[in-house]
Amino acid sequence: MLKGNFPVESFEKIKTPFYYYDMSLLRRTLDRVKQELAKSPDFVLHYAIKANANPVILSTISSAGFGADCVSGGEVRAALSNGFRPDAVVFAGVGKTDEDILFSLKAGIARFNVESVEELEVIDSLAASLNLIAPVSLRVNPDVGAHTNAKITTGLSENKFGINYEQLDSVLAKALKLKNVEYKGLHFHIGSQILDMSDFASLCNRINSLVESLRAKDLPLGDINVGGGLGVDYHHPNHLDVADFEAYFDVFRKHLTLPRGCKVHFELGRSIVAPCGSLISRVLYVKQGTSRKFAILDASMTELVRPAMYKAYHRVENLSSNESEEIYDVVGPVCESSDVFVKEASLDKCHRGDIVAVRSAGAYGEAMASCYNCRPLPKSYFSDMMP
Repeated sequence: MLKGNFPVESFEKIKTPFYYYDMSLLRRTLDRVKQELAKSPDFVLHYAIKANANPVILSTISSAGFGADCVSGGEVRAALSNGFRPDAVVFAGVGKTDEDILFSLKAGIARFNVESVEELEVIDSLAASLNLIAPVSLRVNPDVGAHTNAKITTGLSENKFGINYEQLDSVLAKALKLKNVEYKGLHFHIGSQILDMSDFASLCNRINSLVESLRAKDLPLGDINVGGGLGVDYHHPNHLDVADFEAYFDVFRKHLTLPRGCKVHFELGRSIVAPCGSLISRVLYVKQGTSRKFAILDASMTELVRPAMYKAYHRVENLSSNESEEIYDVVGPVCESSDVFVKEASLDKCHRGDIVAVRSAGAYGEAMASCYNCRPLPKSYFSDMMP
């Protein structure tokens, strides 16, 4: 089995489970994104902090010059505390609190991505209380499906996100009349872990249609935020360790028809940080069942909930063994039957104490960790600063 390049001797000295981040891979990924953005000066990237809010990760990404996409007041605070400029921070989310809106207004963030007419009215009122003007974009629900897990689609008419397509004209008219908001553009997002580029082409077609409609009604467009959603290859982290950014950005270059100089904003998260992170664990027991063999790890769904929540696949590698492969159900110790990383996985023969890596866990791993079963939150280590 081909394995990643890990400092296994250093891992032996560290209490497991923990997250390990390959910072050279993260920087290589950021450089690849920069190369693609350089081809289109009107393209702007905001990193989706929900994917991973580790301060070292955030500081590295902000140092690369990107903005931040936030979906809570806590994420806005994390962005500002880790080097992101306020004028590069955008704030989305269906349930922004008054406290978080006021904080963000005072901080001078670049944009509120508004998800309902009710939210628009609240932002206007709170901005008036501070004698400020709130820059807003309207998040449109484009009713575009995506070839991904149903739990991470966000652009269908029945989803909770955004303003339904047919309501846009009335909400836009209201935004233009309110005294303490300034309409800046439109925001879209259709889902996450999308590998079928035709989904993004469909989004472009819907945006083009909407632009034509606004022009016909002599309504302003502003700029366009197409969200994120680009997926990664979870099955081949060693061969395909950087997402296909070229194909992704090419879709928007080829299919979007916008006025000259119109800025296009992107909100990528998973594709930037998933490949560089791995959950490192030890084998506690190798258990022979009636028809299955189990590799029981000291890591669990509390450190990485994606397999239990989404039935998501993560490649698992035994870093300690070079013996012939055997078939295991790789599971954790939490008292839930769903605490399974992967079933019927081929791993180099496992022994008690072996170091195991659960790959491509840099996105929605550490960020979604919990203390269920009174388990401690995992620590994180970085290739640049290994003990």
